[in-house]
Amino acid sequence: MQSFIEQIKKNLEKNGFPDKRVSLPTEKMYEIADQKDLSFNTVLKELREKYEIDSEVGPDKIVFSKKAAPNFEGIDPEMMQKAQDMMSKMDPEQLAKIQEQVMNMSDEERQEILKKAQTMGGMFS
Repeated sequence: MQSFIEQIKKNLEKNGFPDKRVSLPTEKMYEIADQKDLSFNTVLKELREKYEIDSEVGPDKIVFSKKAAPNFEGIDPEMMQKAQDMMSKMDPEQLAKIQEQVMNMSDEERQEILKKAQTMGGMFS
């Protein structure tokens, strides 16, 4: 599977990725994966989780884009400062572990944590 993923990444980069969104033919991609005895859905999941490459599968094409950064709009600046202060006191290993956990969360999970943090922030003010 790894060689197929590398092949996809090279093809994307050749077409301007990550600066541009790149599309590839849906049917062809599933056929190639099938010929290699791979599940293309598993390949897409690996691209998303390991390489932060999102994909929108349509009937004719799959559009690949760089995974969107978490949206921190509407967060209390004071709470953000407190979080940054806490993170600055962590050792690099702890910080890397937290960053990895956050990157593996869905957007919904991130939003839920932000809501909880805002509620907690009010408790400590």
